[in-house]
Amino acid sequence: MTSKRFLLFMLMGLISLLSSVNAYAQNSNDINLEAGYVDPDTGNDSGQKTSIQIPHIGIGGYTLFLYTPCDGCTLRILSSSGSVEYSTVIASGTTSLALPSYLSGTYEIQIVHGNIYFWGYIDLQ
Repeated sequence: MTSKRFLLFMLMGLISLLSSVNAYAQNSNDINLEAGYVDPDTGNDSGQKTSIQIPHIGIGGYTLFLYTPCDGCTLRILSSSGSVEYSTVIASGTTSLALPSYLSGTYEIQIVHGNIYFWGYIDLQ
């Protein structure tokens, strides 16, 4: 009986060591994103018909934290009038991005991957 308990505890310990741990940056605020789809034929957002995983991102000051990979996607920051104020391609393996300090106010943030984009709002002070 004792050897079975020992084996059970060893197995539980091994499983706990192998399970993944997600570490999130302190002092960051999650950004709620929604998904959109632009039809390449019409140029209109026709609504996404299939389920898609929305990236998990956060912001702390002027640092954007990418908790899920967004490799090769384009990050765009848009003003309230819809003009692109900042744009960059997210390099492979990027977990955080420093946004330009000249940005100030409320902006729409977009992560674009082909015809699919994810959007939300950020406040930069």
